[in-house]
Amino acid sequence: MSDSREPIPFVDLPGRNSAVIDEAMLRVRRVVEHGQYILGPEVAELESSLAEYLGVAHVIGVNSGTDALVLALSTHRIGPGDEVITPSHTFLATTAAICARGATPVFADVDPRTMVICAKSVEERITSRTRALLPVHLNGFPCDMPALQAIAETHGLALIEDAAQALGATRDGRKTGSWGMGCFSLHPLKVLGACGDAGFIATNDEAHAERLRQLHNIGLRNRDEAAQLGVNSRLDTLQAAILLAKLPHVESWIEARDEHARAYRAALGEYVTLPPEEPGVRSVHCPFVIQIEEGRDRIRKSLLDQGIDTKVHYPIPAHRQEPFRSFHKHPLPTTERLVETILSLPSTPELSAKQRDRIIERLESELA
Repeated sequence: MSDSREPIPFVDLPGRNSAVIDEAMLRVRRVVEHGQYILGPEVAELESSLAEYLGVAHVIGVNSGTDALVLALSTHRIGPGDEVITPSHTFLATTAAICARGATPVFADVDPRTMVICAKSVEERITSRTRALLPVHLNGFPCDMPALQAIAETHGLALIEDAAQALGATRDGRKTGSWGMGCFSLHPLKVLGACGDAGFIATNDEAHAERLRQLHNIGLRNRDEAAQLGVNSRLDTLQAAILLAKLPHVESWIEARDEHARAYRAALGEYVTLPPEEPGVRSVHCPFVIQIEEGRDRIRKSLLDQGIDTKVHYPIPAHRQEPFRSFHKHPLPTTERLVETILSLPSTPELSAKQRDRIIERLESELA
């Protein structure tokens, strides 16, 4: 094992981008030369490529993962007086998107093993005002979509997937974001990341796709005629060009994450609770999250003192955040426990095996 004190960042975006920089700059140059900066041909090409990758009929590029959620809710005409069931254990964008539509987030608890929304808890939260389910494939682990899809169909609810961290994840051979209306972030830290904000929405419903294409482009039916109220949430052509250079690398990047995960599992299983593994489920480990029952914060500080950066995703659940406290109506015991034990380890494709082994060495020293 290495005794190097060279800092290990949680993510190294320049290192990741170095693999694609020549192709990306070539594509950016083409955009600058052809001058179609708004909804240029690269946007349509990326949408088509992503639709093929996910196995869906339609992809609509938007300017962020948050806007993807807001527009998906808008497409289903969810607004004031409506309830949307979602986890509190997620990034705040999920809850913020529901509130942006004037709807009410209803927090369901998560499964202690998978750390994603629990179908039983969802059923317990359904009322006459429930209009949608918004599960989150947190950490790149797919929710129990067959169960959630059955609940949605039984109660006539919209099913919107927050797949921000889960591009490429699958359950039963089906990719996340293809069960309901899939909302993806292309934030730089995601499995496929732009050089700035970007996102997209996936759907198999042609009518929904048409409505989304109008909604994200100021409601326009054509250049001069508005069909509905909309917003300016178009995916930037320059970002689409960069993403087209990166998309062919997604599977190899996921495999690199898998390799890190296998090493972590082999070394740390006797000390911590590992992320779940299930037959028929492929997680993309974005990020790789362990649970440390005692001393999480002490261990994290010790690692940082040795130059190893880790994260907590996320230390304060949505129901304890000031803007959303009034929506906290039900006990969330698993969520409350998880936020005190979870620790995200570096698992990105640019992390070297030498760096990973140093992380393992230091963790074993702290945990043994």
